[in-house]
Amino acid sequence: MNLVIQSLSNFLHILATVVWIGGIVMILLVILPGAKVVLESKSLVSKLMKDISKRFTFMANISIIVLIITGIIITKYNKNFTGFLDFDNYVNIVIFIKHLFVAAMVIIHFYRGLILNPRIVGLSTQIIESSELSSKAARLQIFSLNLVKTNLVLGLVVLLLTGISSSL
Repeated sequence: MNLVIQSLSNFLHILATVVWIGGIVMILLVILPGAKVVLESKSLVSKLMKDISKRFTFMANISIIVLIITGIIITKYNKNFTGFLDFDNYVNIVIFIKHLFVAAMVIIHFYRGLILNPRIVGLSTQIIESSELSSKAARLQIFSLNLVKTNLVLGLVVLLLTGISSSL
C-alpha cells in the first residue's frame, strides 16, 4: 500500500508542478507574445490575458494545495529526509532551500491574486479623468507581470533543486 501512496503522491506532485510552472511558461513565452502579435489593440490583449489569468489562477491555486499535501506525504516516505530543520545531510539542506523558494512563489502568487490584481482592477474601473490614475494602473500591471516573471525564475530554480535532491 505504501508503494501505491508514494507513486500516486509523486504523480500528483509532478502533475501539479507541471500545471503551475508549465502554465507560467505557456503564458509568458507563448500566449502573451502571440496575443501581442495577433491582436491589434492593447485593450484586446489585456482582455484576453485577464480571462486567461482568471482561469489559470484557479488551476494554480489547486496545484498549490496538491503540492502541499503531496509534498508532506513524499517527505514522510523519503528515507533520505530526516527532518525539516535537520541539516545533517545534503538532501535536507537542498529540500529546505527548495521549500524557501516554493514559499516565495506561493507568497508572490497570492499577493498578485488577492492584493495587487484587485488594486489594478479598481484603478481600471474608475472613471479615469487624470493621467495619474492610468499611469498608476499601468505601473502596477508592469509590476504584476514582473512578479510572474520572478515566479518563473523561482520555479525553474525549484525544478533544479528537485533534480539535485533526487540525485543525492
